[in-house]
Amino acid sequence: MKVVIIGAGYVGLVSGCCFAEFGAAVTCVDVDEARIKALAQRRTPIYEPGLTELLKTNADAGRLNFTTDFASVLPNADLVFIAVGTPSRRGDGHADLTYVYEAASEVGRYLSGYTVIVGKSTVPVGTARQIHRVIKEINPEAEFDVASNPEFLREGAAISDFMRPDRVVIGVESGRAESLLRELYRPLNLIEVPMVVTDLESAELIKYASNAFLATKVSFINEMSMLCEKVGADIHAVAKGMGLDGRIGKKFLHPGPGYGGSCFPKDTQALVKIAQEHQASSRIVQAVIEVNSAQKARMTEKIRQALGGAEQGKRIAVLGLTFKPETDDMRDAPSLTILPALMERGALICAHDPQGREAAASLLPAGVIYRDDIYDAIRGADAVVLMTEWNQYRGLDLARVIDAMKGNVFVDLRNVYELKQMSDVGFEYYSVGR
Repeated sequence: MKVVIIGAGYVGLVSGCCFAEFGAAVTCVDVDEARIKALAQRRTPIYEPGLTELLKTNADAGRLNFTTDFASVLPNADLVFIAVGTPSRRGDGHADLTYVYEAASEVGRYLSGYTVIVGKSTVPVGTARQIHRVIKEINPEAEFDVASNPEFLREGAAISDFMRPDRVVIGVESGRAESLLRELYRPLNLIEVPMVVTDLESAELIKYASNAFLATKVSFINEMSMLCEKVGADIHAVAKGMGLDGRIGKKFLHPGPGYGGSCFPKDTQALVKIAQEHQASSRIVQAVIEVNSAQKARMTEKIRQALGGAEQGKRIAVLGLTFKPETDDMRDAPSLTILPALMERGALICAHDPQGREAAASLLPAGVIYRDDIYDAIRGADAVVLMTEWNQYRGLDLARVIDAMKGNVFVDLRNVYELKQMSDVGFEYYSVGR
């Protein structure tokens, strides 16, 4: 089966590598010549555990190729996946579909023979039908179907999510399109992965609804963490007691500085806009967005109060900058809100991150100091702020940390350490919801 992936970004590249691992003949096509050249040389432009190895294996086997030439690959494709970016549109929060429709136009120009065009990008309800319209206007004689196949990939665990998913969702309008997609995903039958086959609109909405619900769990537990601090409860006990209820589940009930990344912020905003366009209520999702914003501001104030109410002239060692571990993604990371606010009031930031330094340097204020060694970043600090729970930070030599510091304040925004453990070492320890 010949598969073309339009867009060699995070979703497109992971999907292309995994489909090739399934045995399909995959070509990733992108307009970014530098990116395609790097991929052809077996170099990945993003950090994702296991991705480089998967790319090399399948490229070396001839199942995975990269090109900028749409005309050379689209006419012979059985399935074409559109996996381009859909960022929030500047100013109004709508999903920007510019790249989606540009990809659809390219498909329309070169389509030849029956092909299934599959939306992989996260898009508002109704986009699949608009893709169909764009292609039909350019190529009225084309024989094709449009389908929706949303992705549910967690950054840092994308390979396992693709190869062992909770479900595969496909929205289709013909048995022929369904048959081709089922054949592509046939290797997952061995592990009995459920396949949800539905209409186009439902498939598109499933992705937004799923992410909004997960974001709701994050904002809910963060709001409860604030209440725990007020009443003297322990948020971990509360989360455990909730999570053991099978109707709720324990996942995403982890307090922290707020959600970030490429999905939750833009998808919650987009879902609110979709609801508004259709005169439907979205009060819960709107509240989730507001709580998440407030949580970042609350974490800034927590750090400020830990420093005695003022950060002027204080040196803060920040451990972790990316929005989560095992990724170099800085999109909507809490650090992008919290650190500039501290610097505006005179704090000196010295930061360490295993993978996010390069991306952070282009997004954070110029005054941030970066260190390659964790303990070099900590040396001379008045306070340490654990921002992202990379594994490297879970087993710190705490005696070495406090010896290297000027002060003894440790603000743990991920609750990695235990209260007594930190107190015994001599830290003035602050965490979330405890």
